[in-house]
Amino acid sequence: MNSENFSLSEKIVSTSYVRQGSQARRGHEQLIRHLLEQGKCPEDGWSESTVELFLSELAVMDSNNFLGNCGVGEREGRVASSLVARRHYRLIHGIGRSGDIAAVQPKAAGSSLLNKLTNSVVLDILKLSGVRSVASCFVVPMATGMSLTLCFLTLRHRRPKARYIVWPRIDQKSCFKAMITAGFEPVVVENVLEGDELRTDLEAVERKIEELGAENILCVHSTTSCFAPRVPDRLEELAAACAKHDIPHIVNNAYGVQSSKCMHLIQQGARVGRIDAFVQSLDKNFMVPVGGAIVAGFDESFIQEISQMYPGRASASPSLDVLITLLTLGASGYKKLLSERKEIYLFLAQELKSLASAHGERLLHTPHNPISLAMSLDGLQAESDKAVTQLGSMLFTRQVSGARVIPLRKEQTVSGHRFLGFMSHSEAYPCPYLNAASAVGITREDVTLCIKRLDKCLKTLKKEGNAAKSSSPAVPPCEGDTTGETELK
Repeated sequence: MNSENFSLSEKIVSTSYVRQGSQARRGHEQLIRHLLEQGKCPEDGWSESTVELFLSELAVMDSNNFLGNCGVGEREGRVASSLVARRHYRLIHGIGRSGDIAAVQPKAAGSSLLNKLTNSVVLDILKLSGVRSVASCFVVPMATGMSLTLCFLTLRHRRPKARYIVWPRIDQKSCFKAMITAGFEPVVVENVLEGDELRTDLEAVERKIEELGAENILCVHSTTSCFAPRVPDRLEELAAACAKHDIPHIVNNAYGVQSSKCMHLIQQGARVGRIDAFVQSLDKNFMVPVGGAIVAGFDESFIQEISQMYPGRASASPSLDVLITLLTLGASGYKKLLSERKEIYLFLAQELKSLASAHGERLLHTPHNPISLAMSLDGLQAESDKAVTQLGSMLFTRQVSGARVIPLRKEQTVSGHRFLGFMSHSEAYPCPYLNAASAVGITREDVTLCIKRLDKCLKTLKKEGNAAKSSSPAVPPCEGDTTGETELK
């Protein structure tokens, strides 16, 4: 409805009523105008009606929704199912063109505008979350692992002789396979144990650089968000080393946007040294479906180079999902979620500490990890190795998702590389443990239920262990053994 149509409506319905409707419409349009002018996340979230009006306006700008369109090409935004069309708000053309994921499509002005606005709004959120000097970013319809691969493949053109990626160990398969898929050889640097924490071995990184030669190293691949007792890498020191040796630096910031500490590390790393790009997941940080990531950095030309490396057009679904979410939350709503996450982290830590104490265990001291916590399982290990792994199964069947139970000395081969102590980020971590995390969206009710069910599981395992010990038959003494102590051979 434009002003002319509203004027015509006054001939049909009372003028005062039409003007009231017109004013309401202008309220929606003003919010949209501010978004187009500023390209930033609105401070206050939009209503669903405003979001849907905006998406409808974008959709009618795409050629597949033109009333008189006649398509004779192989890709004309045709959709067989009306349910699928509605699911995507009739934004069917996706984003980018065959040679550049960031390019504007002549047949899809609405989808192209969606793509540009999403990247702009997400950039604003990255700045609000702590990386204030970030220069550019784009949403890519791949999860974190493949997005890291895209970064490594882009660096290949800048460093054609490089074969190696120096990687402080973190036991997570996708980031390791990202390097393998890109065709490089990961050089695993074991972490050092400091108290309960596993931290970056900076001396070992330096030795690897000297041993391999800086010109043969594609990049250093570091990590922020991770499972305790692993803590974020020493990003400032790594960034300084990369600047010193002129080696690119890619940061896996998978779920670090929700942590002010992780974002501060990236900001400081870029300030004192070199960080070429950092990659983060959409679903873990913004509570949207799996399938998208953000590639961001401090050099706009390099981020553009990465986006141009993506072959072909791409799905607009991740961009659409995160834009809807951020427009609905607003900057204030997202900041509130981050604040609540921090509060619940402290609550989770206190509850885990109390539970651990009640069962003769302890909360591992990992102050440098702002998201994940770990509780020792020495008591269960004393019962049997089976009891430790059984706890994980019991929690899962009792609908406690996300808790990770880490046994001792597990071995795993990933893409031909053998890891000792896999999942513990170390070849010989001193105790088995259980992980729990306070991630964005968690509630106090989640924590309370988890602690209650974990307590029951631990009591059940202890009871079963005691019953097994009491039911074990005593070994009869051999003839002539007056003490009852017999050496079993």
